[in-house]
Amino acid sequence: MKNFKPLKELLDSVRDIEGFPIGKDEDILELSDPPYYTACPNPYINDFIKEYGKKYNEYEDDFNITPFIDDIVEGKGDVIYNLHTYHTKVPPKVILRKILHYTKPGDIVFDGFCGTGMTGVAAALCENNEYVQSAIGNLKNMGKRFCILSDISPIATFISWNYNKKHNITLFEQRSNAILNELDSECEWMFKTIHSNSKNKTINNTEFGRINYTVWSDVYLCPYCKEENIFWHIGVDEKLKRNKDIIFCQECKADITNTTLKRKYNDNGYAVLVPVLLNYTFQGAVYTKKPEQYDLEIISKCNNLEIPYWFPTNILPDGSNTAQPRKSHGLKTIDSFYTKRNLYVTSCLFYKIKKSDKEIQPLLLFWLQSVMLGQTKMNRYFEASYSQVNRYLKGTLYVGKKISEVNYRYSLTNKIKKISKYLGYAKNTTIINTGSSTNLPIIENSVDYIFVDPPFGGNIMYSELNYIWESWLKVLTNNSNEAIVNKVQLKDEIHYRKVIEQSFCEFYRILKPNRWITIEFHNSKSEIWNILQNSISKAGFIIASVSLLDKKQKTFKQMTAPGSVDSDLIITAYKPRQKFEQIFLDMTGEGLEDEFIKMHLSHISPEPSIERTEQMLYSKMLSFYVQRSYTVKYDASTFYKMLRKNFADEDDYWFNPDQIETYREYKKKMKLEGIGDIRRGQMNMFVSDEKSALIWLNSYIDEPSVTSIIKCRVKFR
Repeated sequence: MKNFKPLKELLDSVRDIEGFPIGKDEDILELSDPPYYTACPNPYINDFIKEYGKKYNEYEDDFNITPFIDDIVEGKGDVIYNLHTYHTKVPPKVILRKILHYTKPGDIVFDGFCGTGMTGVAAALCENNEYVQSAIGNLKNMGKRFCILSDISPIATFISWNYNKKHNITLFEQRSNAILNELDSECEWMFKTIHSNSKNKTINNTEFGRINYTVWSDVYLCPYCKEENIFWHIGVDEKLKRNKDIIFCQECKADITNTTLKRKYNDNGYAVLVPVLLNYTFQGAVYTKKPEQYDLEIISKCNNLEIPYWFPTNILPDGSNTAQPRKSHGLKTIDSFYTKRNLYVTSCLFYKIKKSDKEIQPLLLFWLQSVMLGQTKMNRYFEASYSQVNRYLKGTLYVGKKISEVNYRYSLTNKIKKISKYLGYAKNTTIINTGSSTNLPIIENSVDYIFVDPPFGGNIMYSELNYIWESWLKVLTNNSNEAIVNKVQLKDEIHYRKVIEQSFCEFYRILKPNRWITIEFHNSKSEIWNILQNSISKAGFIIASVSLLDKKQKTFKQMTAPGSVDSDLIITAYKPRQKFEQIFLDMTGEGLEDEFIKMHLSHISPEPSIERTEQMLYSKMLSFYVQRSYTVKYDASTFYKMLRKNFADEDDYWFNPDQIETYREYKKKMKLEGIGDIRRGQMNMFVSDEKSALIWLNSYIDEPSVTSIIKCRVKFR
């Protein structure tokens, strides 16, 4: 894209669009990298579409793809996926499979809740032979795709931009290593410790090691004798490398539990922390020891430093996630989340990055922000872990009883290698918008495929969790229209439903007719599920299939929350053809029941599926009419007569006449020739393998539903 107007001249034209972030104009402009990335609603998106997209013409449109319905098992071990520790991500290989199935080279893909931009990553990797081969096992349908990403969070879109921007990797390596060397000259003394095996007695001649991390512990007051107890000494079993089940006061020997313990606070209201363990490197070997006098003097010196660099002092907002650090540790501002030593180092790093060339600044900031939360007091110490980098509890702002204060070298050095190796695929084929999906600056019927991973109701409080990151960027989420359920922010299910419904209406508007949307979703609450399903249907989409996504690793809330669900569900829906939609509107649906069923059957894979049963087809037709407030003139018996007259029945599944042969070929290939007899109850069936499970699921479930199919499949596995 060339000859575009400066963003500064266009800022007023997008200022009133929903989701315009909170921040000064100069900071928004500083963070942006137009035209491909703006830290505000992007005024260049439609130019991007005109340059790279293909205008929709229904009379020339030959698109004919049925749903990708296989369940997917894909872990979170992808290195690209793990370069940044953002709260939620979908593995790019999952999205890659969908993009290759639903699009062809040159198509435009959209994600309206993009998070870290994994949809853009997947679209870019459609050209990467090695990655596609490892993900899919074949190279079919490879080629360049273009992508539009959108999110209301500035840190999310900033991370997305770094994942999808074409970087000068050589320059990044040079500048990041130079910054660490510059930092050494100023701050290395803060992380020195005397090697315990040194025979020299004087400080001037002693040998020093480099601290990798310092373990700090809470201090508690015994509820009985009021004496101080360092949690590390009373609550940690060093042999078993875990917290003790029973805790005794060191002074009065009373049995004290976590519920009766009270933290000690200093005069500023902060929870008192004391250093209890050092992990350091000396001549290539790693050692641990208790802090000595020299180490305590260094800490004291750091605590008395005046920091000459800017750092954020924003007051922590009231919220669901901000309550714990406020109440337990007295952390009320962003800077209070850091030890004085790491606040100095982080602000110094930030200053040096901002002094770097504009070309490489985004990736350098990405590098720093990828470990930034792990530099705070939220970084928990794990006795049994080989690494202490980014050990904070994802999805919360939790501060534990033991924290690990990490040296900048320890956390950042290996990141240089990983970023250099795994961020070389991007080719500037993605454009990014920062704003609400309830009002997208995108022309209608312009997108070829949509993949979205919507916010999960009350599961994750994105704007609260992003507050530390965004405070450093000086651009904050405008969360008035954030799609969450949050009592503290006075956002209930009604608010969530409104935002989700408006967003899906926008997705429907921008998607080309006869194209697909994939919705990946995880929530165990029926109210949230109902909101999502109703929003999809109200927007005009027709759901064609539901399958499973197993990410292998569970989140903290999946492991601990009552009623939590292990796997995510993938909902696949389509937008009806424009001609059908227009005729349907003109005739208020009258006499078009058979046309609707014909269209819907053409969007279902020709294989045994609950979607092809007469009950489910009647349900789909009812939903389509009711959502548009049109009269339903067919009762069930009339509808079934219409099916028998116009469509083909085999094995109690319904097909368009031209689908029958394909279905028979599928049955032969899968050795399911007996499915018809089984469905009619002519033999008993025990589930013993995949084939018998498939037949049983489609035969013996009373009042079949998508939910019951999924539950049975999970149990069988």
